[in-house]
Order: sequence, then structure tokens, then C-alpha cells
Amino acid sequence: MNSDLATDQGESTVLVDLGDRSYPIHISTGATGRIAAAFEKTLGDTSHALLIHDAAVEPWAETLAAQIRSDTLRVDMASVPSGEPSKSIAQYEELLDWMLERGADRRSVVIAVGGGVIGDLAGFVAASFARGIRFVQVPTTLLAMVDSSVGGKTGINLSGAKNMVGAFWQPELVWIDTLAMKTLPDRSYLSGLAEVIKYGVIDDAAFFDYLESNAAALVDRDPDVLRYAIQQSCLSKARVVGEDERETSGRRAILNYGHTFAHAIEATAGYGALLHGEAVSIGMQMAASLAIQLNLCEPDVLERQTQLLQACQLPITFPAADVAAMLPVMMRDKKVAHGKLRFILPTKIGHVELVGDVDPAEVETAIRAHR
Repeated sequence: MNSDLATDQGESTVLVDLGDRSYPIHISTGATGRIAAAFEKTLGDTSHALLIHDAAVEPWAETLAAQIRSDTLRVDMASVPSGEPSKSIAQYEELLDWMLERGADRRSVVIAVGGGVIGDLAGFVAASFARGIRFVQVPTTLLAMVDSSVGGKTGINLSGAKNMVGAFWQPELVWIDTLAMKTLPDRSYLSGLAEVIKYGVIDDAAFFDYLESNAAALVDRDPDVLRYAIQQSCLSKARVVGEDERETSGRRAILNYGHTFAHAIEATAGYGALLHGEAVSIGMQMAASLAIQLNLCEPDVLERQTQLLQACQLPITFPAADVAAMLPVMMRDKKVAHGKLRFILPTKIGHVELVGDVDPAEVETAIRAHR
């Protein structure tokens, strides 16, 4: 599987290669005026767009709607409250009813404008309305740009488990304009860097080296460094998704590096206590410690990872970690097989493996190491 990359004057396009369901990821700075052309090229036969956006990015969503609205394209907009609680059955149902009221049909297109919450929610709405209609991702957070907008995972939460209801539903187009993050708070922006660093650890040692050398510029949101980091992250994810779209071979599981710990942290700390990327940062630390305990990698993996996370102003410990409460949450993780804990663990920078039947006592030790 090849993920093609085209570049032109500060813009690049990554192709997620899935045969007849392949789609482009456009990455740019200040190119939103050209979204109409990209939309027309990819979805030229549509006459109705349903733009679902985070309430916090309404001005950006309105700008996008104005760009694509025309005499032949009707655009309806729906605002969704910010935050993880919106990934709920109630909000999902409300959007389905709204689409029905607005006359949506199988030729309509859902456009998700916002972070991962909106992308996951709107994507699941698109996947299930009329048994599936077309879908476009316009991520507005760094986390969504490098992770949730790419790969086709959609879903909502149950009261006791995150992302437990959903579908694989690939977008037709992903449009990334880094200017969308202009008003993103520093904490939210920095949170997204955890997922960027993740790609270096799991798949690309050279990219990890680049991040070590350019951490300060990345924190400062240097446009060139930021676009390159997003591009390389999307290339990594596109490679993995192309090899294992529906998590059947185990290859796609590497994208969950640090996430088994992170989801348990989020669930036990209460959603909102930590941003997702912050939890992933701490989770990667716990995972690296677990790998060292199991003699899978050398201590320098944790050392380099720690230094880079700190350089990107991300947390590396969670003093409130409740070991007794986290383990039961981990047992509900989708990677659990036959009641045995499994983790994505590094063997070196640039390579990870799925490790099964891990002793819970080792997991507890790894958690305590980063409290």
C-alpha cells in the first residue's frame, strides 16, 4: 500500500489508499478559499450539504458554508455543544431527526467541522443515516487533524465505555487548514502534539528525530514545521489504515499506543479532568515503562520520549492515578482477548508490537511509575 504525497508551495496532499474508497487529505495554511474547488472535484454531483459543527467554531463553519454554498448546492447547518458529552445517543438521535427534517437523502453529504468529538459523532450519523451517506472531515484541532479525521473510525460513547458504539465509515475528503487552529487555546493545541509524537514512536524513527530537533518551533506553531508534522502524521496513519482498515490483522492496533492507559485515566479521572492528548502523553509513558519492565526495549526509549514530551509541554505523570479503578476499565478495552490484557509496546523508537497476556501486576507497576 502506497500513500501518495503531492506538495505545492506550502500545500500538500496525502492519499489514503483504499482502492475505490481512496480519498485525499489536503493540508495547507490559509487555503480555505479553495475548499469549494476541492469539494466540487470530489463531490461534484451533490446538491445538499449538512454541515455539523462544534458550537465553539461557528464563525469558521459559517465561512466554510459561505464558500461552498451556491445556486446548485444547499447548505444546512447544525451546532453541537462542545465537549465529550456530545458523543451521546441523545445527540446522535437529535442530529438524525434534524437531517430528516432538512430533507436529507442518499445524495446528501455530511460535513463535520470541529475536533474529534464532532468528527466521530457526525461520521457515525453519516454512516447510519439511510444506511450510509457521503462524509467530509474538516478538522479544526491538531488532535483531529493528525488522528481522528483520518481512517474512518466513527462513534459515540456509552455511559460506561468510550467509543463502544460506532462504525468504520471513510470520508470522501479531509480538508486541513492550519489557520483553523488560530484561536485554539495553547492547552488544546499542545494536547494534539501527543498524537504527533506517537507516530514517531510507533512508525517513523526519522520523524521522531525531526520532532526532537524542532520541538520549540512546533510549540510556537511555526507554519512550516506544523504543516510538515501534520503531513508526516497523516502519512503514517494512511499507511497503517491502508494495511488494516478494519483492525482485522492487528496492524491498525499500533495506533492505540498509550491509549489503553489513557482511556483508563480518562474514565477514572472523569472526562474533562485531562484533555485526550494529555492522557495519551501519560499513557505513552506508562506503556514505555511497561515495555522496559518486560525487557522489550532499552531504557533510552523512555528517556527520549520523556524529553520530547516535556519539550512539547505535555504532562508525563498523573498523581491522581487510581490503580484499582483503572484495571477494570482496561479489561473492557477493545484489545482485550479471552480476558487477557494486551498492550501496544515499543521495542525501539519507530517500532511497536502488540503484546498479549500481560500480568496485571506489571501493569500496576507501570501506572505507579508515573503517578
